[in-house]
Amino acid sequence: MLEIQQGSTEDREYIREQLIGFNKTKVPLAVQHETEQICFLLKEGGEIKGGLTGEYSWNHVHVSFLWLDESVKGGGYGSKLLSMVEAYANERACSKVILDTFSFQAPGFYEKNGYVEYGRLDDHPVEGITQYFYKKLL
Repeated sequence: MLEIQQGSTEDREYIREQLIGFNKTKVPLAVQHETEQICFLLKEGGEIKGGLTGEYSWNHVHVSFLWLDESVKGGGYGSKLLSMVEAYANERACSKVILDTFSFQAPGFYEKNGYVEYGRLDDHPVEGITQYFYKKLL
């Protein structure tokens, strides 16, 4: 009899690998490659003042996190980090960069940098906050 139960970390990895295997049967070989983790740092005297993390997979780059210390905000460093990840994506012939942000973070910043909203989730994670999804075609 089939039953549903809580799984372990190893079970999670098994499920992930099964879906990846299935996905590989559905996408062109041209975009199949190992996922590459991305991390660009903004440093001052060895101290991290900001950075961007993400991953390259298939034909796009997904920006997971972009953070700047309050002391460097407004100095153009966020735009420079985005430019770096876009150049990274272009070098790999990616068609787009995608990311998400919350209404209390920086939707206007991404729009000023050429990103276009393609979705939103209102009242997430709580009422009154919106999660925005952006893309920039390269």
